[in-house]
Amino acid sequence: MTPAGMEDRLAKERRARLAAERLLAQKSEELFSANKRLAAHADAMSDQVIEQRQENAALVGQTTKVRADLEVATEHAQRAERRLWDSLAIIEDGFAIYDRDWRLVAANDAFIQVFDGIAEIGPGASYEAILRIAVDEGIIDVEGTDPDDWIDDMIGRWEQDPIPPRTLRLWNGGYVKLVDKRSPEGDMVSLALNITADIEREQELREARDLAQSANRAKSAFLANMSHEIRTPMNGVVGMADLLRDTELDEEQRMYADTIKNSGEALLVIINDVLDYSKIEADKLVLHEEAFDLEGMIHEIFRLLKPTIQGRALELIVDYDIFLPEKLIGDRGRVRQVLTNLIGNAVKFTEKGHVTVRVLGEEGEDGQIALRIAVEDTGIGIPEEKQAHVFGEFNQVEDQANRKYEGTGLGLAISAKLIRLMGGKMWLDSVPGEGSTFGFLLTLMRAEGDDTRPVPPLPEGLKRIAVIGPELPSRAVLERQLLKLRAEVQTVVDPARLKGPVDLALLCAGDKATLSALRAAGHDGPVTRCCKDSGCDGIFAGLSLADLRAALIAASEAEDAPPPDLMIPEQAPAPRKLRLLAAEDNKTNQLVFAKMIKPLTLEMEMTGNGVEALAAYKSAPPDLIFTDISMPEMDGLEAARLIRAFEAENGLPRVPIVAMTAHAMDGDEARIFEAGIDHYLTKPLKKPLIIEKITALAPDTVLPVLPEG
Repeated sequence: MTPAGMEDRLAKERRARLAAERLLAQKSEELFSANKRLAAHADAMSDQVIEQRQENAALVGQTTKVRADLEVATEHAQRAERRLWDSLAIIEDGFAIYDRDWRLVAANDAFIQVFDGIAEIGPGASYEAILRIAVDEGIIDVEGTDPDDWIDDMIGRWEQDPIPPRTLRLWNGGYVKLVDKRSPEGDMVSLALNITADIEREQELREARDLAQSANRAKSAFLANMSHEIRTPMNGVVGMADLLRDTELDEEQRMYADTIKNSGEALLVIINDVLDYSKIEADKLVLHEEAFDLEGMIHEIFRLLKPTIQGRALELIVDYDIFLPEKLIGDRGRVRQVLTNLIGNAVKFTEKGHVTVRVLGEEGEDGQIALRIAVEDTGIGIPEEKQAHVFGEFNQVEDQANRKYEGTGLGLAISAKLIRLMGGKMWLDSVPGEGSTFGFLLTLMRAEGDDTRPVPPLPEGLKRIAVIGPELPSRAVLERQLLKLRAEVQTVVDPARLKGPVDLALLCAGDKATLSALRAAGHDGPVTRCCKDSGCDGIFAGLSLADLRAALIAASEAEDAPPPDLMIPEQAPAPRKLRLLAAEDNKTNQLVFAKMIKPLTLEMEMTGNGVEALAAYKSAPPDLIFTDISMPEMDGLEAARLIRAFEAENGLPRVPIVAMTAHAMDGDEARIFEAGIDHYLTKPLKKPLIIEKITALAPDTVLPVLPEG
């Protein structure tokens, strides 16, 4: 080989070795880089494995805790379920759960035991099957209902929402009350309450109530009978004493007669008070609401009290709200009783001055009228430390000033209780030596649809009225009444101060000089006087609004009335005497009644019972009948019913019937009116009331019953 060839070969080998070295270096670098990346990946994988191990360890801890909590919760649930069923097992009430298909899921022992071990009663039994078994086995008393109808009714009951309770009677006399409720998921929870003890207790209470009512009826009958038995002889005592006082007596004899009469009437007041108080205390006093005229009632009480103030400088005044309705709805009798007591006390304790009844009212919603009624007097008054004492039972203010006044001490106590029963309140203001004001607040209803009409205003030509006299309470009341009649009123002390002409002048004080001054002032029209009471020929403040209007018209027309010889009377049949039929079984009361009406112009037929009265009526119908209530053979109520039936059958006019009763219990008034009786008087009978009733009910075709003069 030539040298040149060797060099070329060496050069090629050198170049090949250099290329191999470069390739080795390159591969070494690649291998190093790959090893480096592999090491980094191995490190990352190692970290991930560590983290996963940690997470796995945490999950294992959580799983262990959840398993422990689940075991605790399961134990608590099992314990609660066990306690629930243990509780349901020991109670006497039945408990059952049904699924949405109305199949029994579970029930306690009390529910299962009712069926006395019947194998079909258990989980899976349908509701209808359970009902059928209860009926077929006689477990339920269907009380005469068809079994199929009863089952259908019970199924229909579950279809209602809400499900109504149902009480069932069992074969052994026990009672269960079914209370069922549907859950939101459709399950049904049924509770069968054992109410046997409650039913038995209710039965015992009913029996006790019946026994108490029977005893109360016996007591009421006893009180009614005792009232009748006491009042009947009292009628003879008081009536005869009254008749005796009308005879010629010397001073000592008249004192004896007055003592008998006053003592009898005092005893009657005590009887009435005790009866009323016993009814109030027993909660047996019943209020009877009706439409009535409050203002007319006050005037009527004043008329009854007029005789008791004769000889005293005492004025009775009514100050009635002009805006109140004519009729109010309430218990007329009890309101009258309260007012009679308050006004009577005021009159009794007032020697001079005035007794004024003030009535104010405010109309509210639904026709309610809030009344404030006050009875003012100028009497002896009551010390402040004793004012609360007067409303107690059997209490009177015992001091030197009033020791001469008699009474039971029950009147104010009864009045206060009556006002409370009617939803009101009583109060008292008093100053010793100046007077007292007893008042009460009471809410009554406006009477709707009644037949009464308000008193019309004064006619034209009688609108302008002058009231002349000093500023007295009676003048102020009269002025308000005139305003209610739509009058234009001038009130002056001196006639010279009148402004403009007037249609009528009322002189409340003064003499001929006052009249002369009135004429000098230019008034030449009618003049009449104002009086304190009805004892004079003039106008007085105690008149009702209707009577006041009539009196004013009469006074204004007095000078224009035609002379008596120019008035042509209407032709009328020749008058006859009034025919009165009376029925009374007690001989003494027959004598008392006959003597009381002896001065009257009438013909009376006396009968001894309802049978005789009915026969006398059919024989010759009278103009008026007075009858006792309690009589042998036929009482007054039955006689009145038969008389009304006879009138209806034969087309006869209705004859007025007045009962004379000694009964004073609740319900007596209703029974009297239901029998067809028109009016009644309570024994002992009073001559003025009998004469007043006969006069009022006498027909126009008979002679005047009152003798002239």
